[in-house]
Amino acid sequence: MSRPARWARAEWGALYDTVRRALAARQWRAAPLTMAAVCLTAAFQFAQNRSWGYRFVQNVGAVRAEDPLWLALLRTPLSLFVPALDLPVWGALVQILLVFGVAEICLGRWRTPAVAYLATLAGTLYARVAIALGPQSALGLPGADARVVDAGPSAAVVGLAVFLGWRYRAYATATVVSGAMVVEVLLKENLAGREHLAAIVAVLVVCGVCEVRQWRPGRERAGSASGSGLPPIQS
Repeated sequence: MSRPARWARAEWGALYDTVRRALAARQWRAAPLTMAAVCLTAAFQFAQNRSWGYRFVQNVGAVRAEDPLWLALLRTPLSLFVPALDLPVWGALVQILLVFGVAEICLGRWRTPAVAYLATLAGTLYARVAIALGPQSALGLPGADARVVDAGPSAAVVGLAVFLGWRYRAYATATVVSGAMVVEVLLKENLAGREHLAAIVAVLVVCGVCEVRQWRPGRERAGSASGSGLPPIQS
């Protein structure tokens, strides 16, 4: 086996094996949540580009920092599936299909939406804090961004990708994803890029807490006895 092949196997082997077994056994039924998310995103895209549907989609899933906090929190769960109007929808659909699909198989149907929601909520709350700080702060944003719709599915996708990289020891992949988001902010300073970074920070905090819990006294021996420590296929 060549060196690139060995590296790829070490980086993605556990993920690949888990997904392959699940798809071989259950095919598309291995990720019903992902199929529903793709369909819902496509439906929202279709509706928001129609005169009769734009206002409805905005009312149920468009989150802005200028909205009252209670309203933003109500809209945040559905905002995961409202694609940006100024970007090709196929990009969002492919991201959801791949990242949500792998996450649903590898993390489970409850942990996947939990991590996705955490990442999106972190970006939404960060936007409010950053706008309150103002552009004079390194972490701040201009007041005009309060009227910009939040990152939508992309923050959830980035958060899930980083969490998967940590959970399955694909550290290089998680680093590349995080680095790409940093470059995005450096090249194009906007609200979405900052929200992506906030999502990554929130997920990394969760990963750090999980690592601390796993390395408590008495758990090291149990972890070494269980093999790789990676989770089985989740139902």
